[in-house]
Amino acid sequence: MAAIRTTCAYCGVGCGIAARVTGPRRIEVAGDPDHPANHGRLCSKGTWLSETTGLEGRLLHPMIGEEQAEWDEALDLVAQRMRTAIAEHGPDSVAFYVSGQLLTEDYYVANKLLKGFVGTANIDTNSRLCMASAVAAHNRAFGEDVVPCSYDDLDRADLILLVGSNTAWCHPVIWQRIEQAREQHGTRLVVIDPRRTETAERADLHVPVAPDGDVALFNALLAAMRDRGLLDADYMAKHCEQPGGFIDGLNAAAHGLDPDIFASLCDLVADHPRMVTLFSQGANQSVCGTDKGNAIINLHLATGRINRAGSGPFSMTGQPNAMGGREVGGLANMLACHLGFEDEERDAVAAFWNAPNLCSGPGSKAVEMFRAVHDGRIKFLWVMGTNPAVSMPDAGFVREALARCETLVVSEVIAETDTAKLADIRLPALGWGEKDGTVTNSERRVSRQRALLPAPGEARADWRIMCDVAHRLGHGAAFAFEHSADIFAEYAAMTRLSIEQGRLLDLTGWAGCSQAEYDAMEPFRWGGDHPTAGRFAFPDGKARIVAVQPAVQPPVDPDFPLRLNTGRYRDQWHTMTRTGLSPKLSIHRREPLVEIAPADAQRFALEEGGFAQVATPWGHAVYRVAVTDGQRAGEIFVPMHWTDLTGSGRTGRLMHPAVDPVSGQPGFKNVAATIAPVTPDWRGFLVTREAVRPGSLFWALSRVEGGWLTELAGMGAVDVEGLLPQGTRSEAADKARGMTRIVVRAEDGALAAVLYLTRSGSLPDRDWVARQFVAEDASAIELLAGRPAQPAPDRGKLVCLCLDVGENEVRSAIRAGCARLNEIADRTGAGSNCGSCRPLIARMVEEEEALASRV
Repeated sequence: MAAIRTTCAYCGVGCGIAARVTGPRRIEVAGDPDHPANHGRLCSKGTWLSETTGLEGRLLHPMIGEEQAEWDEALDLVAQRMRTAIAEHGPDSVAFYVSGQLLTEDYYVANKLLKGFVGTANIDTNSRLCMASAVAAHNRAFGEDVVPCSYDDLDRADLILLVGSNTAWCHPVIWQRIEQAREQHGTRLVVIDPRRTETAERADLHVPVAPDGDVALFNALLAAMRDRGLLDADYMAKHCEQPGGFIDGLNAAAHGLDPDIFASLCDLVADHPRMVTLFSQGANQSVCGTDKGNAIINLHLATGRINRAGSGPFSMTGQPNAMGGREVGGLANMLACHLGFEDEERDAVAAFWNAPNLCSGPGSKAVEMFRAVHDGRIKFLWVMGTNPAVSMPDAGFVREALARCETLVVSEVIAETDTAKLADIRLPALGWGEKDGTVTNSERRVSRQRALLPAPGEARADWRIMCDVAHRLGHGAAFAFEHSADIFAEYAAMTRLSIEQGRLLDLTGWAGCSQAEYDAMEPFRWGGDHPTAGRFAFPDGKARIVAVQPAVQPPVDPDFPLRLNTGRYRDQWHTMTRTGLSPKLSIHRREPLVEIAPADAQRFALEEGGFAQVATPWGHAVYRVAVTDGQRAGEIFVPMHWTDLTGSGRTGRLMHPAVDPVSGQPGFKNVAATIAPVTPDWRGFLVTREAVRPGSLFWALSRVEGGWLTELAGMGAVDVEGLLPQGTRSEAADKARGMTRIVVRAEDGALAAVLYLTRSGSLPDRDWVARQFVAEDASAIELLAGRPAQPAPDRGKLVCLCLDVGENEVRSAIRAGCARLNEIADRTGAGSNCGSCRPLIARMVEEEEALASRV
């Protein structure tokens, strides 16, 4: 079968994929060499999308409570509950909480239905949690939420600043592009991040900014460029409005850094005028995230480093269609097509939609929305394609709100998520590989996402579900879409309003497109390379330099003396409802780790590989300890991915509900915390065919071939019977060390479970046990011994997930004379696909060179 061109399901890079269907629910995935976002490259998550298209755990039928229902019954009930809430409590008693996983067409219908016909702006999106501050900064500076750069600028830049972005892990294809620019053009790289991440290790300069110290840093950097005579007064006069005295009053010494590091940063910025500043969640997820964005933009405006090749402030989105959602009004504080709530704009939207009940003003942003659910102001909440019971800050409060909600509807692909378990009505939606529509990536490029597989069970497109509800509410004529092409054609036509209101968003060339034209759509980028080159979206055509001041740092709380940072792991995505199904993607990090500096580990009596409870004023969670020099003293880091269905390290419990006052985006990066050791009575791990959720002191579930691996640690007696399935058991025990090992075989002789427990001893290699679990010749004797009878060559820890290359293979290549990354890739394959392991390989090269120099 010929390859079907579609787009990746994950980050905002927007990579093109060429996929072939090889069997029922089976596909082969490759990068699309003709897609301009990635030119055939894929990261590990995109590479292993083929492992996430099965039907395990899928929601395949509508559910009312725990009972399967017919679609008509479920949709009738949704419409009836909405109608009752509106009639008794007004339209603001209804809300939608949607997702950057939705396609643009889904987003458009949701926005049109709620804002135009129900009459409330209570629709917000999980993009509020990752990119809302960048949106607000764009609006304040440019008059519109528009990214003024493209990926081509990364190729042309002489200097790239990465701010709050572990690009090698979170946007690996962009990282490859940066690496290529460095190799081919000598582009210099600066990483501004409190942590010394894998990305920071590879930089020419790592700037270890304090948490929420970005505004002070960029203000000081702007002052330093002023003092060196490097501001572009002519550009500012022609293209900018600025507050009087702001730039003149900035202090170049008020940066909070080691003076030598700051001087090096200033020299690099001064010497390289073709500069791109790429910023992401590390900057946005803050109670001062909007000011951070404007501080970055101010530097570019004042130096004229914008609207030129290789220059500009570049916000990288976190989700595949965060940008598309922003364009069609998926945020509570905007209408479609980058329009706001001024009378003229509202009138234009109402006329275009022929909307009888257009909302009069902004609705509740995410954190506000769940407060309104909690206190009963919102009676009906529809959650689509996201998991707020895990991902929202102060997640315990959010769960209370969801449990209290009179009607909670969840449109999902997975039957059981932490949010779906609380739903009154669950509606089966299409997942990646089944959807058909468009997405917009970080550089404003619109691409088609095409269906590869048929709809499973009774699953439907999100837009279709909402149109069916709109019909039941009496708005059928406005939602008589037969195909996603019809929706896109209407949205594209609506962007005429954007132009008429002085905005830059323009898709009118696709207005009224046919289904055939839509199906044949090639990726295109609206606005060109630099959409603000002709003018900015303010009435006078000028940008605004915004006066921003450094955040006031809170005093240290002696009960919570640490600052907690959160973020992503390389191979996992959000709350793991998709990536958690992939055995390959589970290898990199099988459990949630709390990363802590050596000095703090000693201070709090923590040991590498031990356990610790992290606590904040909002909650606590237990993690495995990782002591690392990459973490600065006084700060700790935990991942965002684990849920109550996958482990004990649920980070959403820990997050405060404080938000940026401009954007409403929560601050996930700087939370007062403390940490304490946890010493369990026993430790172990379990491999089973079916997932086990023990609820012990510490546990973490990860996928392996043929089953699931569960890390375990607990207090008191071990509930062995509750952990193991029925079957024939073989057992070994050592009472002196408190060691128990059990192998369970099913009636057909196949392995059903393997359990290893110890009170004081060591545990076998997990990867070896997982491989034995699916091996046809697996030996119970070897499994009880925890090692093979004939030791196999030790490949070491897996380094390259894509090509299955171990650490010892890489080190052998280095010792054989391969000193460059490309030489190692040619010899072993490691680092030749997605590239996200290249920082680790580079570190290994440095380590081997250091060892050789001491011999």
